[in-house]
Amino acid sequence: MKMNTNKTTLALMIASCFVTSAIAQETKTLSSVVVTATRVEQDSFDLPMAIDKVERSTIEDSQLRMTLSESLARVPGITAQNRNQMAQDPQISSRGFGARSAFGVRGVRIYVDGIPLSMPDGIGNPGSVDLDTIGNIEVMRGPFSAMYGNSSGGVIQMFTRPTPKTPEVSGDVLFGSFGTRRESVQAAGTRQGVDYLLNFSNFESDGYRAQSANEKRQATAKLGVKLSDDTKLTTLINWFDQYALDPGGLTAANLNTSYKMASANNVAANARVIRSNTQIGFNLEKVLDSQNTLNAITYIGQRDNSQFLSTGGAAGRDSVIARDFYGAELRMTHRGTILARPYTATAGINFGFMNDARSDLPATAGVVSGSATRDETQKAYNIDQYVQGLWSANERWDIHAGVRHTRLKQRVTDHLPTTNGNGTGSTSFDKTIPVVGAVFKATPVLNFYANVGKGFETPTMIEISYSDTTGNGPNLTLKPATSTNIEVGSKWYASDNTRANIALFNINTENEIVTQSSGTYATYRNAGKTTRQGAEISAETLLDNNVSLFAAYTYLDATFDSGSSYSPGSSIPGTYRSQFFAEAALKHQPIGFQTALEMRYNSKVYVNDANSASVDDYTIFSLRGQFRQRYNDWTLTEYARIDNLFDEKYVGSVRVNDVNSRFYEPAPGRNWIMGVKASLNF
Repeated sequence: MKMNTNKTTLALMIASCFVTSAIAQETKTLSSVVVTATRVEQDSFDLPMAIDKVERSTIEDSQLRMTLSESLARVPGITAQNRNQMAQDPQISSRGFGARSAFGVRGVRIYVDGIPLSMPDGIGNPGSVDLDTIGNIEVMRGPFSAMYGNSSGGVIQMFTRPTPKTPEVSGDVLFGSFGTRRESVQAAGTRQGVDYLLNFSNFESDGYRAQSANEKRQATAKLGVKLSDDTKLTTLINWFDQYALDPGGLTAANLNTSYKMASANNVAANARVIRSNTQIGFNLEKVLDSQNTLNAITYIGQRDNSQFLSTGGAAGRDSVIARDFYGAELRMTHRGTILARPYTATAGINFGFMNDARSDLPATAGVVSGSATRDETQKAYNIDQYVQGLWSANERWDIHAGVRHTRLKQRVTDHLPTTNGNGTGSTSFDKTIPVVGAVFKATPVLNFYANVGKGFETPTMIEISYSDTTGNGPNLTLKPATSTNIEVGSKWYASDNTRANIALFNINTENEIVTQSSGTYATYRNAGKTTRQGAEISAETLLDNNVSLFAAYTYLDATFDSGSSYSPGSSIPGTYRSQFFAEAALKHQPIGFQTALEMRYNSKVYVNDANSASVDDYTIFSLRGQFRQRYNDWTLTEYARIDNLFDEKYVGSVRVNDVNSRFYEPAPGRNWIMGVKASLNF
């Protein structure tokens, strides 16, 4: 780890202020972490899996609240890189799954209130998330992630915040570097048996780099209606509209010139994205009796995406996708006893469908300049069945197990078969995935666990679209990647105010899907065998005087094996060998003040399969703080944040295997946000 001595000294001085501040002494106790990873509420301490929960305060306090990468950087096992431009989603991967993704998030399943933001083929769209409304985030890694379907290297479940018992309205205004501005208004409460949460936000920024100005408007409505004493229907509606210029990646020579510049081709072609998304979901929960609960989820949505891409100089193309999607899930949870010992079992069936009307139109300087060169209908649908359960064999042993069967069909219909050859074709995948785990309760404060399972990662519709870089397709030779996933770990409450977790994992994958080239058209292929092994360690402690410390470390050795077409032992690009996050925080309740110093370290990362180009490691610090005052029914909060406190020059994210060697997406130097929020309780 490289770090400037002066910067380190200054950081330690800031951190020491937290410890030496004259604050009234108060000792806190860590509360238990309740999660729903097994589809029923349980204390995460008793689960045989690596799972972390990000609380509302982390999501909200002094944050921009525009991308998931803001909140997930502290979760071990997760790589969450902010591209620092809004034309593409943030890079989110779990134990290396999804590291290659150039568009959207793949290899990680994403949900809000049980409603999927991931499509049947495994591609996810985290940009649909309205972080203003999220109460907490659960992040699961390891074998049990497969119980959520194909392409589940990890699962990110978000839950909207609980509505208050009395009506509440609030407004938030934020300003920051690079002409950043954000306004939001929210209303929430309960009235006549209906709980509601309404939010609208507007975001605008000139962007750190050239050709990166962007704007986004977003709205969310959540309504919960108690139909009877044992039945509740929740409706969740989400909408956003976005316009963002795309600066593209830079070459190594570009970086030596300026971190702020955009790709010359992207400027000439006026690369940008225009997208909108509307989704509505329903979640019906019914308690049948003391032993049985029924849950029915259904959703429908529509997404339009127009992406102007450069093909060289001012020449480009407008890649248009008009997507309709819908799905449903029905599950039953039963509680009972076997051999006088309690068990819980959940069985369900899941269905999802997506229909993409896709076209490519030639463009010059960002203006469509000809007829469509591609006109296709792409469809994918899945139908899955699963059973998952827990049996407490005795006071010290819990057994968890599950099995899921997935069937996915994909079809491409080419409406211009004479342009790039006949691109019509279909494929299907069928797989049964088992998983089993156990928890040994060594003491009331120390648990050990182990689990093993299979994984199943299917190609996305984007990945089967083209068989070569000239636009021919589809690529129906791609096979799904299959994995054997083993994890062991321990969870320990060292005291009432200190806890620590450790997880060790080994994942062997066959038919790893990799980027073959990414020029005019990105193509993919199977690369053979890979191995991912590593460790995740996290620890949290609450000290006297309202001081808290948190640290998380991830070690990931993700490599190609001898059975692949790459040199044995070479790294899977986009995976960081080491990641470290640390935070020292302080609260002074009498004056409503809180502050925290964050540190983040990412090791060197390779950007192509050949491992011939890489990005250096970096260490950055951030400082945040806020004051909160209450005046009768009013609450006023002023907040500020400084990122990259010591003005480090670094590359924040990478574009894996870019054919033009434009691998690098630089991050900004020192930058800031500040804002004020006012809320009124009735």
